[in-house]
Amino acid sequence: MASHFVEFEQILKKSNLEISEQLVEKFEKYAGLLIEWNQKMNLTAITEPREIAVKHFLDSLLTLDAVEFPHGGAIIDVGTGAGFPGVPIKIVRPDVDLTLLDSLNKRIKFLEVLKDNLKFDVKLVHARAEGAAQENNLRECFDIAVSRAVAPLNVLLEYCMPFVKVGGVFVALKGKNAQSELDLAKNATKVLNAEIFTQKSFNLVTKNDRNIIVFKKIAKNLYTYPRNSAKIKRRPL
Repeated sequence: MASHFVEFEQILKKSNLEISEQLVEKFEKYAGLLIEWNQKMNLTAITEPREIAVKHFLDSLLTLDAVEFPHGGAIIDVGTGAGFPGVPIKIVRPDVDLTLLDSLNKRIKFLEVLKDNLKFDVKLVHARAEGAAQENNLRECFDIAVSRAVAPLNVLLEYCMPFVKVGGVFVALKGKNAQSELDLAKNATKVLNAEIFTQKSFNLVTKNDRNIIVFKKIAKNLYTYPRNSAKIKRRPL
């Protein structure tokens, strides 16, 4: 991976963050582990180092350009997969208190290895979002929930908003169809006591191909939400 060092640094600095050589080395190690473990299990379809740097690392770091993360804030990454966007955020902002949640145990095993190799402190939760959001130690406990999960925005809102404190925010990473998803999520936004806080577009690979939408939580959620996944799929808000 050493041959990609300079290129990694140039790519990551497009996030407008201060990226040191030490941080780039951590991202290099992350990429190496991702490629190695992807040969054993399906973690990502993106396996070329430059593509990883752009479509996983830079993409995740754009979140920090879209909204201010409070120092020492409690952050949960819902449906984190191989650690995106949570782990890149933690690498650049080691002060945040990060929880990574995923429903597949094989991904949690990869994240345990990643945690040991990068030598940082994160909490790993193996659970489905709708179940975890009913736990007292997770429900409405976070300053920020983030998710890059592949699901319509009205569905993501139901899974993620119950983790957020009143006054906190949910940060959704969406693609070019963000506005149409946002239009369809008006009812979910209302039911889940959320309001749009900010929306920013970024040029990741093509023009405005990454849209980050930030929702602020203005009141507590009813314990009715999130419903079980079958009900969410059958009758999305």
